[in-house]
Amino acid sequence: MKKTLIYLLLSIGLIGCSSLELGDALSSEDYTQRILDLGLSHEENLVEASKLKTPHLISVVSLLLTNARDDKIQYEIDLIESEKFASLVNITDGGLIFVGSEITDSIKTGVLDVDFDLYRYYLEGSKDPSTNIFEHKLHIIISHNSKDKRNYFSANTCDQWGRCEDINEDGTSSKLELKALSSEASKCSAYTCIYREAVEIKVSNSFLKDANKKGFAINLRSKKKNHKIKLSKAYLMGYLKAVQ
Repeated sequence: MKKTLIYLLLSIGLIGCSSLELGDALSSEDYTQRILDLGLSHEENLVEASKLKTPHLISVVSLLLTNARDDKIQYEIDLIESEKFASLVNITDGGLIFVGSEITDSIKTGVLDVDFDLYRYYLEGSKDPSTNIFEHKLHIIISHNSKDKRNYFSANTCDQWGRCEDINEDGTSSKLELKALSSEASKCSAYTCIYREAVEIKVSNSFLKDANKKGFAINLRSKKKNHKIKLSKAYLMGYLKAVQ
């Protein structure tokens, strides 16, 4: 009887350990998804998170739940904004040519009124009617007050942390195909001119669809200066909605 009781206690202990290990095997992301799947409000989600085993797990899952709530809010904002960008896409040639709205940005580079870089850029796409294959190009025009033109020669994508290395984390190349289109000088003084340089960067349809989830940034390179060009998620959502 005594041995039976010991075996019984040991069995209960092993079962308890097994259950604990199973629970601990769940990651904070697993717990977060389980709570999100309940379909509760954010406040109710946090109450569920407070029932977890350790203060550390409660803290991590609560943060992930808050991030998920913020992502959902941002997605709804992007969705509304994308409708505006979609309506601004110019579609011609029987639905085979698409030109997105132009984005403008500027960066102050010195103390004078003319010391700034002005960027204008937009997406342009075309569809081959015989193959239904889409091609896209990012057109960029940079105006700057400088001693010389910059001669932009390459471009590569940047990751979500803003790093613009030649090789991605997965080992693939981040370089994009760049073509210089024109370079013009005007309003020259004894020292500088206002330069207007235009380039285009080829981007694939699959690249845009993937970037549609978060937007993307491109590092534009010259020997004198680099520039980071950003396209928002809302812009890409609207452009792709109009195109496809």
